[in-house]
Amino acid sequence: MSADQASRTARKHRARWKRGSPFDEYEPEHNDHVLIEPDQDRWKWRQRIRQDPRKLVVYRIGVALAGLFFIILGAVTGPLPGPGGIPLVLLGLAVWSSEFAWANRLMRFFKHLLGIVSRWPRRQKVLLIVLAVCGALTGIYLSLAVFGVPPWLPPVIGDVLRQLPNV
Repeated sequence: MSADQASRTARKHRARWKRGSPFDEYEPEHNDHVLIEPDQDRWKWRQRIRQDPRKLVVYRIGVALAGLFFIILGAVTGPLPGPGGIPLVLLGLAVWSSEFAWANRLMRFFKHLLGIVSRWPRRQKVLLIVLAVCGALTGIYLSLAVFGVPPWLPPVIGDVLRQLPNV
């Protein structure tokens, strides 16, 4: 890349960040609810809830607790083998985004990032995966170096991990 191209790219990125944060383009047109009017909702039962302010408060608390449940469950099941962590956190965020504008903006931002990554060439995706795995393995090694081998691991695995330097 020539110096002129680098300068143009830098100016373009500076101008983009002067406009505001990446979340600004995902801002809904309203502040309180994802849906402004109760009659805009596609489900009749939720239309009835939105028409009564007391029911709406109880409903929003229920949505907040349900989303929090999935996010906490995702954080707890994240280290366990099998799918659990990230899909459950995204499910909790999806539950929240059905009712809260800030979560809807965050969910749209993640969808936008997913769209960008899905258009990457295969080589770039593989590089991202390799970097993520290397980062995760580095984090695991650092946690073993700081905290030691967990006592709940089977002795065979614990003996192998204790042979690593500084563990």
